Amino acid sequence: MTQRIRIAYEKGRELQYTGNLDMHKVWERTFRRAHLALAYSQGFHPQPKIQQAAPLPLGFTSRSEMLDVWLDEDEPIEAITRKLLETIQPGITIRQITFIPQYDEALPNLVTAAIYLITPDDTLDHHQLQAKIDHLLAVDTINRVRRGKPYNLRPLIRALSIIEEDPLSISMELSSLPSATGRPEEVLEELGIDPYKVDIERSKLVFKQ
Repeated sequence: MTQRIRIAYEKGRELQYTGNLDMHKVWERTFRRAHLALAYSQGFHPQPKIQQAAPLPLGFTSRSEMLDVWLDEDEPIEAITRKLLETIQPGITIRQITFIPQYDEALPNLVTAAIYLITPDDTLDHHQLQAKIDHLLAVDTINRVRRGKPYNLRPLIRALSIIEEDPLSISMELSSLPSATGRPEEVLEELGIDPYKVDIERSKLVFKQ
């Protein structure tokens, strides 16, 4: 009997520079070490049925990753959880594992936005940064070019604010749809902040109701 499970997990600094394709391999190896039988796709080149909610850009950490996996066996959730916790590698912290109906909507189609927490390496002036944020939120158009194609960044910014903490940090909620995905580094560039001099963590995925 094929089972579909959903894993909510955190991706830490140990895997910060592990890309999405390699994360698939990390999870595949984890399930093999746990002796849990992965279900495979059909066709000439069968692949393990593993589906990530939303690609996490290289160099980011995350407190809110989600993964769907299909298993080709019938195991209680307690046994699956125990086996994975015993074999999981550093850099992954499993928060929850649940069963999902096999033919529910694809996980990536459920994500509408992502919330990021940005912590700059350098000290930023609160008033200057707030003025830049207010300006971005007030305009209708922020012209950008991605992969040679022009687009408007502004509609992709759903929320942008300073978090009153020490050190000062920024919260941004960006659209995460197949044809309309905002990238934190592009917003940072518009704020005059070097995206290579910040720590970026995805703190939450937003799902459609």
